[in-house]
Amino acid sequence: MVALVVVLAGIDQSMRVALFTETFLPKVDGIVTVLVLLMDHLIKRGVEFVVVAPKIGDDLTNYRGQPVIGVPAMPLPFYPELKFGPPTINTYREVKRFHPDIAHFIHPTLVGTGGIFMSKRLNIPTLASFHLDLANFAHHMGVGFMEPIVWWYQRQNFNAADYALAPSRLVQTDMLNHGVKKVGLWRRGVNADQFHPRWLDADMRMRLSDGHPADPILLYVGRLSGEKQIHKIRPVLEQVPGTRLAIVGDGPERGELMQHFKGTNTKFMGYLRDAELYSAFASADMFVFPSAMETFGLVLIEAMASGLPVVTSRVGGVDDMVRPGVNGYVFNVGDVRGMINGVRAILTDPSKRTVMGRNARLFAETQSWPAMMDELVTCYADLISGRVPSI
Repeated sequence: MVALVVVLAGIDQSMRVALFTETFLPKVDGIVTVLVLLMDHLIKRGVEFVVVAPKIGDDLTNYRGQPVIGVPAMPLPFYPELKFGPPTINTYREVKRFHPDIAHFIHPTLVGTGGIFMSKRLNIPTLASFHLDLANFAHHMGVGFMEPIVWWYQRQNFNAADYALAPSRLVQTDMLNHGVKKVGLWRRGVNADQFHPRWLDADMRMRLSDGHPADPILLYVGRLSGEKQIHKIRPVLEQVPGTRLAIVGDGPERGELMQHFKGTNTKFMGYLRDAELYSAFASADMFVFPSAMETFGLVLIEAMASGLPVVTSRVGGVDDMVRPGVNGYVFNVGDVRGMINGVRAILTDPSKRTVMGRNARLFAETQSWPAMMDELVTCYADLISGRVPSI
């Protein structure tokens, strides 16, 4: 297979990329979402790639014609949706046969760690991007004593790569403070044509509000798990009269959360995809996000693109996106009173809610995925050419 030529920002560079990831299709999460967007963008730019990923369900052998190398994997005991397993000698042979020019590790943990050793042997440049706050995750799993060990392991992996990328300034600072030496910024974006206020739909609003579309609808979209702290939204419903909550998504705590919100104006919508998801975003009044840990928070910018003001904990890329009083409000993790105040401030004046939603949309329109992905492709070309990356 002949590598195609990428002409981008004055760069004329043949490019073949090996992508190593710890999670892959058909699983649906923030990491896979970004990876799919990246793969689609590479195809659009004529960049050939191979994906090295744990085998999950039916073994995918290609993604839109680009090869996928499956690594034998088994489910994590405390997180069965996530499978793990180290690359094998056969993995190395298949990667070598592809002749990559660069390797990109999507948060190297096990597959990526093996990939780093492979890449050193192949003598190709390496790039590692941060996608999951494993140390904070350990804390919320009740094994906080593991945090220093997790950071030590992450530091070894990220420093073993030639360059590292953070998704937000907050994470970039955290990585540097924990000893990662070379950290650039690969920002996140949104497809503002898909997530758009035009998807507002009366029938969807009826569903979200459980038949009370005139009431203010608060929306949460994401995984239903402990670190998201969804249970903390209940006091908002109790102290801000008339509000309703629609929860979109699924996860291990769904049953517990349904019991927790029993007797409140809460509707569990389950997983929604594509047009239904876009419509759910656009048909609510605001987005409420009390999560305790995020590396960026893609759902926040998707909500903003849909014309929703956001009330969110200060996690991930929040400080890069939210201007308090302009397009949303920010509270410290665990500060329920701050969340309540933010919701009240938006609902007090309907015209203010409209203006903040418009401001949220205007910001999201400046954060396009193609621009963010082009920055990454330029970073690939810089590393291949031996230049210091510009991001």
